[in-house]
Amino acid sequence: MTAMATGAELPVVDDRSAQTVGGVASGGAPHRGRRHHLQQLTARDRIVVALMVAIPLLLVVVLVWVPAIATVLLSFTSWNGIGGLDTIKWVGMANYDNVVTIYPPFVPAVEHNLLWLAILFFLATPFGMFLAVLLDKEIKGSRIYQTSIYLPVVLSLALVGFIWQLFYSRDQGLLNALLGTKIDWYGDPKVNIWAVLVAASWRHVGYIMLLYLAGLKGVDPTLREAATIDGATQVQTFFRIVFPVMRPINVIVLVITVIEALRAFDLVWVVNKGRNGLELISALVTQNVVGEASRIGFGSALATFMLIVSVVFISIYLATVLREDK
Repeated sequence: MTAMATGAELPVVDDRSAQTVGGVASGGAPHRGRRHHLQQLTARDRIVVALMVAIPLLLVVVLVWVPAIATVLLSFTSWNGIGGLDTIKWVGMANYDNVVTIYPPFVPAVEHNLLWLAILFFLATPFGMFLAVLLDKEIKGSRIYQTSIYLPVVLSLALVGFIWQLFYSRDQGLLNALLGTKIDWYGDPKVNIWAVLVAASWRHVGYIMLLYLAGLKGVDPTLREAATIDGATQVQTFFRIVFPVMRPINVIVLVITVIEALRAFDLVWVVNKGRNGLELISALVTQNVVGEASRIGFGSALATFMLIVSVVFISIYLATVLREDK
């Protein structure tokens, strides 16, 4: 009836070739269908489709790819940003060599970024996952708890730093009032990195909680029922069945945590512009590119280092997503 309605003629085949023809038809039908729908588009529709593809692509190229490529190229040059492009001098790998050998803040910055990653990954992430497991049990008031825990995520890290100043202030902070001390939590280089990490973890926990909560909602409940029938405890069920099933979520969490540790900037910049015990690679990039002594080539070398590390983990994430789609 469909063929009659569309005016198409059915092919005449014998029984021996019916299976072959059917296989070809079934394999080719979607492609013919797509071509048919494209042919149905009017000139105006094609213009709209072209703009919907071209405008986002142009924005990505201009705002992402061009700056990234320019950063990598400038990392091999010496330029203070003053004058035209003719003042740029090619220095090869000199910037990278100087970053590693004669730039004192680089090693502390790498150590602080690794510490940031370790705290977020081994403390904040498991705690966020633990909260997601609790809230997944739909306890009374779970919606209120979800909202309150997730609320810091919608705040910028700069605002988070200001909020925690109410706790960390040396003279009027809540923490010193409770402990009876006069510690400058943000100013003392012996403790300020830990104070900042507590504030960053406060925000990170809510993000991880939301991701794992969404993942737990998508787990087939029959898996848990089967594990319960087999006599598995809730802990065994989670780590041996539920957690492996959420492998895509685990990869996303890993990538997000690494990127969060690399792009940590707002919080330390608000506190003391990334100095005095709070050196981070992102802060060093800003100090060299837009600081008092503008060294765009040197800052670009630092930014390229961050770009390379980010690309590695982003590639892992994309490979996992594409594998899951297949």
